[in-house]
Amino acid sequence: MTRKLLMVVNVDWFFLSHRKEIAVKAKDAGWDVTIVTADTGKSDEIKKLGLKFINLPMEATGMNPIKELRTLVFLMKLYRRNKDAIIHHVGLKSILWGGLAAKYNNVKGVVNAVSGLGSLFTNEKSILSKSLLKVVKIGHKHKNLKVIFQNHDDEELFLQKNIIEPSQKEFIKGSGVDLTKFNFTPMPETGKIRIIFTGRMIEEKGVLVLIDAAKKLKLEFKDKIEFILVGGLWSNPSALKKEVIESLCDGDYIQWLGYRTDVKDLLTQSSIVAFPSYYREGLPKSLIEANAIGRPIITTDSIGCRDTVEDGVNGFIIPIKDSDSLAEKIRILVNDPDLRKKMGKEARKIAERDFSIDKVVEKHLKIYNELNM
Repeated sequence: MTRKLLMVVNVDWFFLSHRKEIAVKAKDAGWDVTIVTADTGKSDEIKKLGLKFINLPMEATGMNPIKELRTLVFLMKLYRRNKDAIIHHVGLKSILWGGLAAKYNNVKGVVNAVSGLGSLFTNEKSILSKSLLKVVKIGHKHKNLKVIFQNHDDEELFLQKNIIEPSQKEFIKGSGVDLTKFNFTPMPETGKIRIIFTGRMIEEKGVLVLIDAAKKLKLEFKDKIEFILVGGLWSNPSALKKEVIESLCDGDYIQWLGYRTDVKDLLTQSSIVAFPSYYREGLPKSLIEANAIGRPIITTDSIGCRDTVEDGVNGFIIPIKDSDSLAEKIRILVNDPDLRKKMGKEARKIAERDFSIDKVVEKHLKIYNELNM
C-alpha cells in the first residue's frame, strides 16, 4: 500500500534550504512525496529531486482577506482528494490554513512544524495574535496529529493556550545540517577579520542593531575588521528597503551582498557570526550552520536564538536591541584570536551533539510512520 506524504511549505526556496533532505529521504524510504509550495522559479529544482510538485497560491506575508481565502479553498480541495495522506505543514501560515483544511477533510494524519512564530507574535497580546491563535487552535483539533517544536518557548505557548495536548508535542532542535558538507573549517589567518550576518533583511532580525555596533567600532578597527551582511529583501511589514540598506553600507567596511547561495563559502571566509535578532525565531538555520563550520556566535537572549549558544562557550548571548553590548562582544573576539579558535571548536562539538541532519531526518520518518499506522 502506497504511503502518501504532502509537505506544505510557504515558499519553494525555504523548502530547499530547510526541508529538502527530509523529503528526499522519505521518498527513498518508499513514500510518495509531493511538495506543495509557492513557486518562485525553483519548481524544476524540486522536481529534479524526484519529488512531485504542486504550486501553492500563497503569499508568505500577505494579509489580503480575499487571497487568504483563496489559499484556504485551494487546500480544502487538495486535501479532499488526498484524505489518505500524511500532511506535513511547515511554517505558521501553512499551519493556519492547512490545519483547518486537514481538520474539515479528516485527512489520515497531520504534522505541524512550528518553525518560529515570526513578527506577528512579537506581541502575543495584540488582537491579531490572539485571533490567529484561536484559528490555529481549531486546526489542531485532529485525532491523529503531531506538532514539532524547535524551541521550548513556542512549545510552552501552545501548551499554555491549550492549542495542543502534551501527547501531541514532539521536539526536534532545528532543521539540522549536513555535518559532512558544513564541515569544521579553520578560521582565515590573513586579511581583515570578517564579521558576518546571514538572514533576511528584516529590522527585527537585528540588521540595524548590527550596523549601529559596526559604526561604534569603526574608529578603533576600520583597518582590521569588516562587516558582511548576507540576505535578500522581503515583503514583511518590517522589511528594510533596498535604498535604506544601501545608504547604511559603504561597500567596504560594511558590505551588503544581498541574497546568496554560497553561504557556506562566505562562512568559511569569516571569523565571527553576529545575529542580534529579536524576531520570533524557530531555531535559526544560519546559526546551526555557523556552529557546524566552527565559528563563534554573538546572538541575543531571544526565542530560538539562545538555543544555539552556550554563553561563554561557543559564543556570547547579549540583550536584544543592545548595540553597545554587541560592539563590546565583537571587540573581545577581535582582540583575542585564541578565544575565537576555542569557541569555534566548541561550536562544532555542539553541532555534532545537537544539529545533525541525519538525526533530524530519522525523527521525522519515525513520526510519519507512527501517524500512518
